[in-house]
Amino acid sequence: MPKASKIDATDRKIIRALQKNGRMTNLELAEHVNLSPSPCLRRLRNLEQSGVIKGYTAEVDAKAYGYPITVFVRVTLNAHTGEIVQLFEHEVRNIPEVLECFVMTGAADYFLRVIVSDLEDYERFVRQRLHEIGCISSIDTSFVYGVVKQTHVFPDL
Repeated sequence: MPKASKIDATDRKIIRALQKNGRMTNLELAEHVNLSPSPCLRRLRNLEQSGVIKGYTAEVDAKAYGYPITVFVRVTLNAHTGEIVQLFEHEVRNIPEVLECFVMTGAADYFLRVIVSDLEDYERFVRQRLHEIGCISSIDTSFVYGVVKQTHVFPDL
């Protein structure tokens, strides 16, 4: 992936426009960023090929889809050998309820964003998914009961 310094202001405008509306046509995008369609498409393809734009996806309402509960889970491992870290990270990548997993500094080793359908589903997740990994010393859970802000659009530099 290129360094941020290789992305100019026009590239950032393209990225922000697509973060706001990924279904925008090239013509709409070109108008939005004040380019003609051909140079706009060329820049877009370069951003995609270089890995700056990693893909396109639909933003879906989790509650409407059937997952009304978001849970943040802090996980601490029982040891930090390469083998245990590799095992945990491999296993957590294969758990569909885990939308994001971050390696952390501080008291917990990992911070997971998890979606579930109800409290019983969360209990199943802990007992049948996390506990089965076998290298976890502690799990600390926080349930989301409201969202103040949620965006995928990066701020301007």
